[in-house]
Amino acid sequence: MTDNAYRAGFVAVVGRPNVGKSTLMNRLIGQKLSITSPKPQTTRHRIHGVVTNEQTQIVYVDTPGMHLGAEKSLNRMMNRTASGALSGVDVIVMVVEADRWTREDEAVAEKCEHQAIPLIIAVNKIDLFPDKYALLPFLEKIGKKVRYDEIIPLSAYNQSGIKTLQEALTARLPEQPMIFPEETLTDRSTRFLASEIIREKLMRLLGAEVPYGVTVEIERFQWDDEADRWEIHGLILVERPGQKMIVIGKKGQLIKQVGIQARKDMMHLMDARVHLELWVKVKENWADDDRALASLGYDPDV
Repeated sequence: MTDNAYRAGFVAVVGRPNVGKSTLMNRLIGQKLSITSPKPQTTRHRIHGVVTNEQTQIVYVDTPGMHLGAEKSLNRMMNRTASGALSGVDVIVMVVEADRWTREDEAVAEKCEHQAIPLIIAVNKIDLFPDKYALLPFLEKIGKKVRYDEIIPLSAYNQSGIKTLQEALTARLPEQPMIFPEETLTDRSTRFLASEIIREKLMRLLGAEVPYGVTVEIERFQWDDEADRWEIHGLILVERPGQKMIVIGKKGQLIKQVGIQARKDMMHLMDARVHLELWVKVKENWADDDRALASLGYDPDV
């Protein structure tokens, strides 16, 4: 490779649930694109985030967490989406949690090792360890379990190690012209991002179990010239009547908070005024219905 050649390529960001993949991706692209929450399996779709500068274009691929015990169709589809992201990329970043290695990490590593492309291990959440030397035994342990090209301790939370990771990725990109137009931020539509914003607020505001029975469909997404604002209607689907009551909340307070917080983020995303209306509807067992999942956009091939 020549030093001044343009480099571009795809980088898959993979790992088990709740290791901080989406937070890391948002740091790498420099703004919030993937939704985040403290709950595992927040990410359900594959999302491309594009970073372009004078020397490189990196297309980051955020993926759902690869997990064991995928009982419902939704979980199996999420696993297929994450595994499928490994094909056709130039570099894999496997994110692991500092000082924690599980059977799910083992399964992810096995899938990554089958790919004949560079593998970088990003050891996330090192901000939780004031004494970084305490992590040395863990780093040695990973070295015995995974055949990687480079291991980089970092913190997506406070951004330490992010530049080191970016430089490691750039060095491994192929020489080729940019893949997307220079102004591209993501391959996903603003309509899709609006639905994800609503789902993020539900993940953050609801209890432990309910968010996993919830999805969001945007029924109306239209610019209103007279009102000078976006008109967005979001349909929140749940699997059981009891979940509907929880999402609405006492006297409608929970869904009101979801709407207030989601509208604020949408206005920031679109740099325009937004009128948001939300409804809740029961669609029994949507998460275990392949046809329903396809109609809701849960398709690993999209």
